[in-house]
Amino acid sequence: MNIFFVSLGCDKNLVDSEYMLGMIRDAGHSIIDDESKADVIVVNTCCFIGDAKEESINTILEMAEYKTSGRARALIVSGCLAQRYKEDIEREIPEVDAILGTNSYDSIVTAIDEVTSGRHYTSHNSLEGLPALHTKRCVTTGGHYAHLKIAEGCNKRCSYCIIPYIRGNYRSVPMEELIAAARELAAGGVKELILVAQETTLYGIDLYGKKSLGKLLDALNEIPGLYWIRIMYCYPEEIDDELIDAIKRNSKVCHYLDIPIQHANSDVLKGMNRRTNKEDLIRIIRRLREEIPDITLRTTLICGFPGETQEQHEELMAFVNEMEFDRLGAFAFSPEEGTKAEQMTDQIPEETKELWRQEVMELQEEIIFEKNETLTGREFYAFIEGRVADEDAYVGRTYRDAPEIDGYIFVHTDRELMTGDFVKVRVTGAYEYDLIGELA
Repeated sequence: MNIFFVSLGCDKNLVDSEYMLGMIRDAGHSIIDDESKADVIVVNTCCFIGDAKEESINTILEMAEYKTSGRARALIVSGCLAQRYKEDIEREIPEVDAILGTNSYDSIVTAIDEVTSGRHYTSHNSLEGLPALHTKRCVTTGGHYAHLKIAEGCNKRCSYCIIPYIRGNYRSVPMEELIAAARELAAGGVKELILVAQETTLYGIDLYGKKSLGKLLDALNEIPGLYWIRIMYCYPEEIDDELIDAIKRNSKVCHYLDIPIQHANSDVLKGMNRRTNKEDLIRIIRRLREEIPDITLRTTLICGFPGETQEQHEELMAFVNEMEFDRLGAFAFSPEEGTKAEQMTDQIPEETKELWRQEVMELQEEIIFEKNETLTGREFYAFIEGRVADEDAYVGRTYRDAPEIDGYIFVHTDRELMTGDFVKVRVTGAYEYDLIGELA
């Protein structure tokens, strides 16, 4: 059976997709890259914000056309949109033959068997426990890096976020399973392991009665073949001395943290039901930089939260200017159906939200360009990601850059390099977000 697979959304959803692809492969099916020749089409969806929801719906409708214009016999929809809008999909898109919720993607092979036999299939397991995974993942990120999802769900209940309602409460993956998965990835050529979850900093709290990310880092650091271990999605209030010490003592752990703070004004943070205030954020950021002077800090911000004032926006701008984050992404507030924030009064006009977002990003562009210029002459190790077309230059990433979301270093050399090569580079210049360099 020929299977065409579309994976949408975040890196955590991508891990689910890679497990599904592994199960499909193990069942003897062929994974193809031409939807017109597929017998079954699978779309693993996202609905975190409005744009993601729209992309998922449009993709489902586009793939549905291949049931008439192509050879597709069945269309399967999985993931967050399938979890949240099961009844709507069944009612509005009859071309969909199977629906798998976020906690039942381990049923993908059963779903394929059912729909190709002419039967509809739905699997919406409760949002408790974790899917049963007994397969080798089909890594789709190029081979030299891969994501390791260490937990599922979230307990935080931020007022703007739907994740707990479509992914459930926080459930850590047992440490022995993570170590086994990491060893398997490293044996398959993965050199950079990127730890992801809705929140990585709470890892182990449900299984071991205390936060255990530091202990997990100690174990992963011992795995042969790994060069880098990168930590994403660290809630600032959960960053403690134990985690900081684990980053410092484990040589493979990148001096890089992704800390989604969302805002800096204490009243706005309270409205978001965040667990920090401005003073907490300043203290945490300063401590990280004191303890790990070469740390790269990434954050994300929401612009135009309900009730946000011009003065509060300007306070956020001043905070960004003072903190000088190394990496930053800003997003206009998206009122998600079913969240407390959607019901709040004083919703901000779209044009104001977008203006504030642009102002934050323009400020950040100035900050990062100035910071990048100070790196001229410095030497870093970097992974090669590919070659620049028609030039003697390659695209690389230092420890300061997470794949897909951060910048690159463009390495000029006439030496032949391959994707996944680990080389030493010297910075010779800077763009707004990227660096220019040469082999050291």
